[in-house]
Amino acid sequence: MALATGTKLGSYEVLASLGAGGMGEVYRARDTQLKRDVAIKVLPTAFAEDPDRLARFQREAEVLATLNHPNIAHVYGLDRQEGLEGPEGRAFTFIAMELVEGQTLAERLDQSSTRMVQRAGLPIDEALAIARQIADALEAAHDKGIVHRDLKPANIMVTGDGHVKVLDFGLAKQAAGQAGRRGKAGAAGPDVAQGFSPAGARALCAPYRVWRSDDALSVLLVGEGYSC
Repeated sequence: MALATGTKLGSYEVLASLGAGGMGEVYRARDTQLKRDVAIKVLPTAFAEDPDRLARFQREAEVLATLNHPNIAHVYGLDRQEGLEGPEGRAFTFIAMELVEGQTLAERLDQSSTRMVQRAGLPIDEALAIARQIADALEAAHDKGIVHRDLKPANIMVTGDGHVKVLDFGLAKQAAGQAGRRGKAGAAGPDVAQGFSPAGARALCAPYRVWRSDDALSVLLVGEGYSC
């Protein structure tokens, strides 16, 4: 169920819906204490009492909290609001995070393509600047033993001045303390780093990271080739 404008979640007041996906509904909200706009990611009510989904949501907040990088959206907190709807009330679990103004990379690529007869990428200087910032964000995550696992243009925001923010760590995995496993045919994949130290994660993720970065650069330059 979508939250109405004006709904209060703790100190946050919902202003507008920004979108929804399988991992959550995202809203623009006002932090009434600090007088700033933020993004609120709310766990869908269908999963509000699902222990696995709640644990995954908690893990996303914890992963973001370990990352302090200019190209990764900052998290402000994880909270739960009780009794918002119905005779018995309904609980909403949510993450408050940095509001990034701009376009997703998917929207930016579509905008570039509409000016061309066929699908096109971005100007090379812009493409390289974006690719460099994405790589910096992923390197910072990998240094913490974290693999994003859902990197795609829709999860990358580009501000009006060209600053990049990687979003949506809902499927991310953190290597430390987990059992490792390899992808098909022993290839490096999203889960390859599990169970290893951050240094081991960087080494084992390297083939996967290079492949993904190359593919991302391909779509930035020519508008196709992104496969995730």
